[in-house]
Amino acid sequence: MTIGSLSKLKSTYDNIVQYQLPVGDTLIDLNPYIGKHIKLEYTGNIFCVDTGKKIKKAYGQGYSWESFITLPECDTCIIKPELCHYKAGTCRDPRWGESHCLKPHVIYLSLTSNLKVGITRKTQVPTRWVDQGAVKAIKLLEVKDRLTSGKIEIEIAKTMGDKTNWRNMLKNVYDDMDLLAKKKEVIKQFADIIKKHEATVLDDELYEFNYPVEKYPEKVSSFNFDKNPIVEGDLMGIKGQYLIFDTGVINIRKFQGYEINFES
Repeated sequence: MTIGSLSKLKSTYDNIVQYQLPVGDTLIDLNPYIGKHIKLEYTGNIFCVDTGKKIKKAYGQGYSWESFITLPECDTCIIKPELCHYKAGTCRDPRWGESHCLKPHVIYLSLTSNLKVGITRKTQVPTRWVDQGAVKAIKLLEVKDRLTSGKIEIEIAKTMGDKTNWRNMLKNVYDDMDLLAKKKEVIKQFADIIKKHEATVLDDELYEFNYPVEKYPEKVSSFNFDKNPIVEGDLMGIKGQYLIFDTGVINIRKFQGYEINFES
């Protein structure tokens, strides 16, 4: 038995994605548990992922209310990067903004449940795609900062999605397509915007991801520790930030800070 607070799944990009589940200070290698029975039991305790303080309710995937309304990583511009307000002098923590937002960002295309456009810090390639459960991805452009990437993303998103249907992603339902051909279309269609924002067109390397899944669910039902403290069943697979059981699925990132007992 291992007890501790949950953090988001850690992954390593390999022929098959390798996953670890952080439970407190312990990293549990999850791939060997595929096909085996495991149990996660919520103790009723939640600890803020920022301060470690015990809290009654978590906000924004594991934060106390005080941290949620003050930390820069919880600000609206994290979800909507085109609203970055660093230059206005109102960033919640300018030093954090300089180390996270004023860094090179990549605009990309990925295939999850559908074709989508997205952005990520350059250093988060390819981790970002694994976290969202992408089966394929290709880089489009590199820009100097998060704000610029957001401005380009919202223009491209007018012609395609920027969200994932998480149920279809977990069922592995998607329409396959040629991402290189799509990239060429996007580069041509948005040439003026690319030039305006001084973006650099990146290489055409295609990333493909194989997840450790024995069987994808035909119907998706999700576990919620707030409604039922016990998540138990045969672990059929892992994809994105989800554990897939024969009894349902759970988004680990959603329950960061929740203290659990892990048993196998």
